[in-house]
Amino acid sequence: MFKNYFKIAWRNLTKQKMYSSIKIGGFALGIAACLLIALFISDELSYDRDFPDGDRIYRVAFGDNINGDIYGACLQAPFSNVLKEDFPEVEQVGRINRQELFGAGSNQIRRSDKNVNCYEEGFAYADQSLLELLNLPMVHGNQAHALDEPNTIVISKGIADKYFPNEDPVGKTFIINNNLPFQMVTGLINNNFSKPYRIGGVINFPGKSHFQYDFLLTLKGLEFWPGEQNAWYANNYHTYVKLRPGTNATLFEEKLKDITKKYIIIQARKAGFKDADKLLERYNFKLQPLSDIYLNTEGIVDDLNHGDIRYVWLFGIIAVFILVIASINFINLSTAKSANRAKEVGLRKTVGSNKGNLIGQFLIESVLYGVLSFILGIILAEVLLPYFNMLSAKSLAIPWAAWWWLVPLLVISSVVIGILAGLYPSFYLSSFQPINVLKGSLSGGSKRSAMRSALVIFQFTISIILIIGTLIIYRQFGYILNKKLGFDKEQVLLLHGANTMGDQVTSLKNELLKLADVKSVSVGDYLPISGTKRNGNGFWNEGKRNLDPVGGQFWQIDHDYINTMGMNIVKGRNFSIDMPTDSKAAIINQTLAKGLGLTDPIGKRIMNGMETYTVIGIVEDFNYESLKQEIGGMCLVLGNSPNIVSVKVNTSNISRTIHSITGVWDEFSSNQPIRYTFLDESFARMYADVQRMGRIFSTFALLAIIIACLGLFALSSFMILQRTKEIGVRKVLGASISNVVFILSKNFLILVIVSNVIAWPVAYYLMNKWLQNFAYRIDIGWWIFILSGSLALLIALVTVSWQAIKAALANPVESLRYE
Repeated sequence: MFKNYFKIAWRNLTKQKMYSSIKIGGFALGIAACLLIALFISDELSYDRDFPDGDRIYRVAFGDNINGDIYGACLQAPFSNVLKEDFPEVEQVGRINRQELFGAGSNQIRRSDKNVNCYEEGFAYADQSLLELLNLPMVHGNQAHALDEPNTIVISKGIADKYFPNEDPVGKTFIINNNLPFQMVTGLINNNFSKPYRIGGVINFPGKSHFQYDFLLTLKGLEFWPGEQNAWYANNYHTYVKLRPGTNATLFEEKLKDITKKYIIIQARKAGFKDADKLLERYNFKLQPLSDIYLNTEGIVDDLNHGDIRYVWLFGIIAVFILVIASINFINLSTAKSANRAKEVGLRKTVGSNKGNLIGQFLIESVLYGVLSFILGIILAEVLLPYFNMLSAKSLAIPWAAWWWLVPLLVISSVVIGILAGLYPSFYLSSFQPINVLKGSLSGGSKRSAMRSALVIFQFTISIILIIGTLIIYRQFGYILNKKLGFDKEQVLLLHGANTMGDQVTSLKNELLKLADVKSVSVGDYLPISGTKRNGNGFWNEGKRNLDPVGGQFWQIDHDYINTMGMNIVKGRNFSIDMPTDSKAAIINQTLAKGLGLTDPIGKRIMNGMETYTVIGIVEDFNYESLKQEIGGMCLVLGNSPNIVSVKVNTSNISRTIHSITGVWDEFSSNQPIRYTFLDESFARMYADVQRMGRIFSTFALLAIIIACLGLFALSSFMILQRTKEIGVRKVLGASISNVVFILSKNFLILVIVSNVIAWPVAYYLMNKWLQNFAYRIDIGWWIFILSGSLALLIALVTVSWQAIKAALANPVESLRYE
């Protein structure tokens, strides 16, 4: 019996090639899209899941309730010792610090027996106890002693293989950030950034973790400034804690307030804050589970690269929508075709088939379509995976060996959906009375299905929402890249790694200024792009220090910084090399002036808790962080931060300019290859995640529209086929081709118009929520909805009209003969 069912199903499949191709192909596209999105979601959710005892490891975050629910991930240097000594619930605690490194984790490095520096990223300072807390596997060395001596470093296996192939590098030496031969470096031990580091171990860092480091430098015996390790006023350390089994994390958070009472308040009193006791009410601590740091960091500010749980939810919803659209096609085409098989049912009932046999036949047929769709979908996913990896900047692979992955997908796609799609036509067709079928009274039975219309509306509602979403995402991204930023990001070349030259950086700058294509040059690591140095401070007017400073950035720059960056002094003056008093002068931005209540700030004196500066100028506000954040306060002072040299160039012949700059660089640093980027390209990379998600979103939006149109095309074909006789009669009675096309198309166009009415408010709500993530955003104009709706109508019209025009052009004699 089942063999006969499959034989009949296969005959029907091969007999109706267009119907079968669209039904299988559309569903296969949906399966492929869902599989790719599922791979993406699975990869995002797998971060930080492989640490031993990971369920007991937390990162401690610190918040001041005056800022709402915003917490900072960095804590004071002595915080970890207090945790270990004062709280028996703590099993282990460890710190990591990447704030004090040049380039926020990028450095020049070489083996001690080599002369050429190589650029590497992924540096951080860490405690020995952090290795033990995370219990990361060691390839070489002893985990318990890898960082327990001064000037030691732990490297990743990838770095070990690169610099010490087929060797055990433990005990060997790296030189960091120095251009001099090794024998001349040994005397530089007072410089934290230019000295030899002995390799204490090689570690296997997890590939899927927020710990994206290749070099961990020890914190043993290290202070970044005198008294830094005992200072409670500087927050620079990510602090991780492993709680003892059975500890209630929520109750432990409350106990952490004792630190404020016993240490922070006392420190504040010593610093002269009369209202220090208020800190007990204001300061809160939060334990963030290790597994939440990569994806669930909303409300916690840090300087790490993250995923975004909102994107995971968004793509999960898109996957469901695409699968639903594909399933609707499957069901719609099954029901549309049902009336054409009414005669078959009548004949089979007449010769003795019962209702159960007919239901089984149609369900087997539907499951066969599902299985073929699944096989084709898997093949399409494998073919499209390289393109998807390029879009998502990942290296995903289909887990062919994981039965728990493919088997459920097969069951869901081919069996569950196949059965659901076959249920309605199975029961509907099997209920036909043979006498009515053979009399022809059911020939038009499926022409006006309310359920089918509702499903088409749902399909196009989703498609229109995706079109609107795509337009808004791309408009927002274009707005970001072209917004007036308060600085000129064009024509600025950034030379990295200049700190290894020491005092020769000034000579390098002077030689660069002699080049004809160079307009200006500035030396400084603080730039309005991510990945460069930051230094958050609190600011007060002189003599008015209290617990509520105006927050902002404190940047050290040189005399030519403002001109090189194309910033605008709106009041006062720039720094002058001819005025020695400018060493204690400051230029602040409009936001900081407003926050300090300075209506006429020139000549006023402000302080950051350590130094007092005289304001000599006001710079126009400029965006120094992502446009997802509002502009904060900014204080610019003269200082030394020599890793990056910014060169404003004439780009009429950029290759010639770069060649000239390279020649000058090689004169000063022949053993370190030049490494440069462009400021505008670095700025664009700040929004790589937005751009990447926009491309993924638009790709799947297009896919959803294609699937919906495939279904509409096939559905319109069957509907028009059922109206062949009507078309012939209308043409005989004088109807024009345009009249016929309009009559055949209008019902589908009405469904699309209804879809627009439903989609517009939903899309507005969803995209308005998404845009709230940006401090600077576009307005959602009405024209976006009109354009999206018109585009959907046009797509539907083109899809339906091809069949409608073909039917309208047919000879009416043939049409009447057909019936």
